[in-house]
Amino acid sequence: MKAENEQRTGLLYGFGAYGMWGLVPLFWPLLKPSGAVEILAHRMVWSLAFVGVVLLALRRWGWIRELLRQPRKLGLTALAASVISVNWGLYIWAVNHGAVVEASLGYFINPLVTIGIGVLVLGERLRRAQWAAVGIGAAAVLVLAVGYGRPPWISLVLAFSFAAYGLIKKKLDMGGVESLAAETALLFLPALGYLLWLGAQGRSTFAAEGPGHSALLAATGLVTAIPLVFFGAAAIRVPLSTLGLLQYMAPVFQFGLGVLYFHEAMPPERWAGFSLVWVALALLTWDALRTARQSRIRLDALRAAGPSPAAPAHEPA
Repeated sequence: MKAENEQRTGLLYGFGAYGMWGLVPLFWPLLKPSGAVEILAHRMVWSLAFVGVVLLALRRWGWIRELLRQPRKLGLTALAASVISVNWGLYIWAVNHGAVVEASLGYFINPLVTIGIGVLVLGERLRRAQWAAVGIGAAAVLVLAVGYGRPPWISLVLAFSFAAYGLIKKKLDMGGVESLAAETALLFLPALGYLLWLGAQGRSTFAAEGPGHSALLAATGLVTAIPLVFFGAAAIRVPLSTLGLLQYMAPVFQFGLGVLYFHEAMPPERWAGFSLVWVALALLTWDALRTARQSRIRLDALRAAGPSPAAPAHEPA
């Protein structure tokens, strides 16, 4: 009963995390006339403030000394911070420049890009269904390139940057709150310096647009950190396969907002490209569920068989 309650709680956290990520395109336009770089800088500064409060409440500081003693890990953290900055900044820019649908595509194809990186970088071997999904995904990008009249650069940069970020995080093996704190701490001084420079140039919108606008810019810390906290709570309570299915919630919401709320154009060739992406993801999901089920059956069979009988002891000479 306790395990069922934990899993139900984990599902709620997962729905909360991916639901917030899916609805975040509604938030960034509220920050206009701030530009994408200014919003990104505020996001870094206020995220560190929020995460610092969380760490203070949890009294979780020991990891900082350990991180500072490992130059390689510190370097990987700096690289992760740089990569996620590109991802965050481009996503904000895309939403505020009428490219919500193309941005959503980036997160639809992210699982396919992650699989490709696993093959090229980690030397992983793919099953036939995974190869087929990657091939269909590549065809979808070609179709969309024809539809847009150019490669879908926003989608590709978002997908590859987030996949690279995931790869770095895998090597870092740090908790969600600690990782976000370390990354934003490394970005804090450059971000704060940029905001101070904007203020000195008279180009900052933080105080110029009134207290409501200032509060919204400060809220970027909450918008960044709360879904990550929810995700961390979900990750320890539900199976990885369930999280893998939940991750499609965010781009589905983003796509729906782009088409229905922001009224972005969807000519037939874009529908064709997106349909191919969805076929690839359906194939990928089916293969993952089938593989998980086969693994569970094998594990249950081994448990049912019980421990193998011990070898007879040798009699003393």
